[in-house]
Amino acid sequence: MALTDADVQKQIKHMMAFIEQEANEKVEEIDAKAEEEFNIEKGRLVQTQRVKIMEYYEKKEKQIEQHKKIQMSNLMNQSRLKVLKARDDMIADLLHEARQRLAEIAQDPAMYSTLMEGLLLQGFYRLLEPKVTVRCRQQDVEMVQAAVNKNIPIYKEAVKSNIVVKIDMERFLPSDICGGVEMYNDNGKIKVSNTLESRLELMAQQVECENLFNVQLWLLQHLKVVPSVCLWRAALPISYST
Repeated sequence: MALTDADVQKQIKHMMAFIEQEANEKVEEIDAKAEEEFNIEKGRLVQTQRVKIMEYYEKKEKQIEQHKKIQMSNLMNQSRLKVLKARDDMIADLLHEARQRLAEIAQDPAMYSTLMEGLLLQGFYRLLEPKVTVRCRQQDVEMVQAAVNKNIPIYKEAVKSNIVVKIDMERFLPSDICGGVEMYNDNGKIKVSNTLESRLELMAQQVECENLFNVQLWLLQHLKVVPSVCLWRAALPISYST
């Protein structure tokens, strides 16, 4: 049975509709797949950039923190240097004042006599020699002799040993020093310097080892009583000559 033109047209339209539907479905499938791939790629790129941004700001944060630490360390160091300078200036001022006051010690006979006794006895203990020569200022000879006479029995009782003390009447200490004595063993090779200047210098060296608070307290307390309390109690150095 032959198809009429109407039947042919109908079949053609049906085939075209089928093809168009398949094409539309294919397009939708491609679009859906493309959308999915796009979202996946977009997510990957976003995550990658997010990680990079986080790493960048973490690095920046660490740099800022390190910079803060460096600045803080610099500020602390500057503060320490200021404190140290203030301490050194204070010590220098107080020691300068103490040196000026040394000249006043010998003007008080009672105080100077007590100090001289302490200086001599300390020198005896430091030398521990059977024969000792004492050198002093010419104007102090009488006071030194009295102090020697007073200290010899004390020394003998303490060390259970005899001692012979001679004052050097040929070579005196300079008259312009503040006072004190130098002491030698019999052959003059061992020397203990117990002048007021040497005692203050030794005190200054010891003070440098103290912290700021102790320095202030120690010096301010002792400046008023340098002669009778401090000058002969610091650790005493001893020198040797060949």
